Amino acid sequence: MITVVTGNKNKAAEVAAFFNGVEEVAHISFETIEPQSDSVSEVAEEKARQAYSALKRPLIVDDTGLFIEALKGFPGVYAAYVLDTVGNSGILKLMENVSEENRKAYFMTSIAFADEDGIHTFEGRVDGTIACKPRGDLGFGYDPIFEVSGKTLAEMDMSEKNSISHRARALMIFRDWYLAEKQI
Repeated sequence: MITVVTGNKNKAAEVAAFFNGVEEVAHISFETIEPQSDSVSEVAEEKARQAYSALKRPLIVDDTGLFIEALKGFPGVYAAYVLDTVGNSGILKLMENVSEENRKAYFMTSIAFADEDGIHTFEGRVDGTIACKPRGDLGFGYDPIFEVSGKTLAEMDMSEKNSISHRARALMIFRDWYLAEKQI
């Protein structure tokens, strides 16, 4: 069994979908002290260290950053804080005078798996653009304003999103490693 440590039930559901029929996935909300770092991998690794120290069971945590080229990488690893404080409307306000050809951005997710053997990290990235206005009613977070190949993540059903998203890419790498490592 793998425990997903997150306060976000949507993230936990995404992880469970990747292991459906392969491994049991539990979800627990556990608060960690988030380190200050510009690296999503360093943040995820430290959160995994804290969670494993307290829970003593195989677990994963993730950290995700949204890096917008026109904003010099902002909000970066502070994506969750920025979403909670200014939201998608705040990002769009910051981008209102940025031309469509200069709206490049990417999501980076690092998944940290911790067990008695240590901590391993797995990264996934998806490149896209920031849409000029929110579109779609699926997904969560920045999904309505993050566009890949002409569609926002909020316009994609779970299957389509899971085939291209940053978290999906990290989860695929993790799942392949986990199945080989644990010989499942």
